[in-house]
Amino acid sequence: MSWSQACNDLQQRGEAYVLVTVIGVRGSTPRNSGTKMVVSEETLYGTIGGGHLEYKALIKAQQLLKAGSAEQQIEHYPLGPTLGQCCGGSATLMFECFTRSGIDIAVFGAGHIGKVLTPILAGLNARVHWIDQRPEQFPEQLADGVNKIVSEFPADEVADLPANCYYLILTHNHQLDFELTSAVISRGDARYLGVIGSETKALRFQRRLQQRGFSEQQIAGMRCPMGNLDVPGKLPMEVAVSVSAELIAEYHRDLPEQPTQQGMNWRTVKSLLQATEADTTDAADGSAKQRSSSDDTASHTDQPEPAYSGPNTRDSQ
Repeated sequence: MSWSQACNDLQQRGEAYVLVTVIGVRGSTPRNSGTKMVVSEETLYGTIGGGHLEYKALIKAQQLLKAGSAEQQIEHYPLGPTLGQCCGGSATLMFECFTRSGIDIAVFGAGHIGKVLTPILAGLNARVHWIDQRPEQFPEQLADGVNKIVSEFPADEVADLPANCYYLILTHNHQLDFELTSAVISRGDARYLGVIGSETKALRFQRRLQQRGFSEQQIAGMRCPMGNLDVPGKLPMEVAVSVSAELIAEYHRDLPEQPTQQGMNWRTVKSLLQATEADTTDAADGSAKQRSSSDDTASHTDQPEPAYSGPNTRDSQ
């Protein structure tokens, strides 16, 4: 798998990864400038030449993945005794960390509302898990990013969904809606729990959940009726837009505050470039001196023997 295919695959799965690029080389190096490799939490794609340089790059990439922030860093590595490599040159690497992106949304129900809601959600930065008991209810073509799950027991699927999921419950069966709601609350890690229905349905569910031993705080996490009340209407598309509006507001509220400074500032880049240039200049001066010394040695050792300088036979006559 190429590095570009690896990036695309990891992005589709929403996994974090680091793209490592050789952006500059000097002298003898394992790989040329422009070589890339991709490091995820579990897998390495491609290579920048192996050896201790790649080992150090892997450690750096894993540190960035553990930190969990989207950033770029540049590191310079001399390939001499420090890294235990005999190449003798140096390599400058850029590390670009891409954090886990998007959210997970579980949609239970492939009825009229589910059919118009799911394509809207698929257009967001999200992975949509669409679950129903009835395979014939799903359309033949699914939007990109939608994972269809046909299950005889949809409530059992709750345990296998990713952590911090957003749950939308809108099945054709009130009892199934309740069992799903109970399963989601039992997990305890839902970012959002919305249930289709009226205020009367909400009161009934609240009483039944209390009877099952759930606390008021746990039950308060259920949104029923779900949706943005500023978007009225009962048509499937109107309900879908209302639900989408509330969900978008929720996940934007959950996003961390973005720092005013992201990535490297220009002073950092400038200092790195100057350091790399100085290293290259010093190496070039050293090479020039070495060549000059070699030339001087050659001028003393490789000169041809002088012509015979004995008495001039003409003068001796």
